[in-house]
Amino acid sequence: FLYQLLEAVIDAGAVTVNIADTVGYSTVNEFSSLIRGIMDNVPNIHKACVSVHCHDDLGLAVANSLEAVRLGVRQVECTINGIGERAGNAALEEIVMALKTRHDLFGLDTGVDTTQIYKTSRMVSELTGFVVQPNKAIVGANAFRHQSGIHQDGMVKESSTYEIMDPRTVGIPASSLVLGKLSGKHAFRERLAELGFALSEEALGHAFKAFKELADKKREITDRDLESLVSEELRMETQVYKLDHVDVSCGDHSLHSAAVRLIGPSGEVLADAALGTGPVDAVYKVINRIIGIPNTLVEFNINANTEGFDAIGEVLIRIESDGRMYTGRGASTDIVVASAKAYMNALNRLILAKQASGELQSIDIEGNRPGIREGA
Repeated sequence: FLYQLLEAVIDAGAVTVNIADTVGYSTVNEFSSLIRGIMDNVPNIHKACVSVHCHDDLGLAVANSLEAVRLGVRQVECTINGIGERAGNAALEEIVMALKTRHDLFGLDTGVDTTQIYKTSRMVSELTGFVVQPNKAIVGANAFRHQSGIHQDGMVKESSTYEIMDPRTVGIPASSLVLGKLSGKHAFRERLAELGFALSEEALGHAFKAFKELADKKREITDRDLESLVSEELRMETQVYKLDHVDVSCGDHSLHSAAVRLIGPSGEVLADAALGTGPVDAVYKVINRIIGIPNTLVEFNINANTEGFDAIGEVLIRIESDGRMYTGRGASTDIVVASAKAYMNALNRLILAKQASGELQSIDIEGNRPGIREGA
């Protein structure tokens, strides 16, 4: 029946036919038989582009897609970082680099500028709030990391011994330039350029100031630290409310309190204080009292982007308001500050979304806000 259906739709004018494994159930052998059967039994299949759409419920989306390509499929539906429903879709970066690395087997080119893969992966992770697992192929933090002594020795003598791809081909800088408190703005700018970031002079100035502040706390600044700094700067460009100051008091036998100062939409200073079950809870209660937009915190995650006690902590949160989810991220060597930044990021996204939809016309700080307006 499938062969007859495909023949009929192609005769009717279809130029692309899509074969889907929507629930990710097929093994490679089964999917290979399906594609081979279509290629051999649909008389007019050469008149259409055959496409595949594979899900990763059994971890076989990329393998099934590549097998389909080997058998003549010329379109693959895939996503950056493999994001998608349930376990996700076939990962674009894995398919593209498999075709590029094993050109001897496939003999095909995608036309994708692979040097943009790493930067795009990070951008998607930033915008969606889905963290890339460290052992993720191609774009994970450990993808080109070698810990074994034998592996390290082999890498020094001949990198191709243990690396089937040059990190630079996916946009990861190969140099190991280490930045510190004595590094100047030129070196900072050059490293950001190598990482794929192009900032305006104003944004660069803010990011460099944050870099200097971080360098006073950390002896060495890694690429992941730089990515966190730049991401934080970019998040600040779309703020309605800005976090100006956070002060907390906490301990195992004391009351947990927080004082927060925000800069409002018109530059006004808003401040308040509150108690909570912990320092982060207290900070969030203060922010809620100042801004006054109902929401529910539904997810809270903390990750360290590098090793060591001085690592930057990245907080990822999700809040819900009127049935919609909003993601927020924040980064700092102080995890309470990072938590406050993440909450502000999520709330600002909520406010901007409501303003865009007309649900929220403007922010009226002259109204009955519980927060104390400084100078009043």
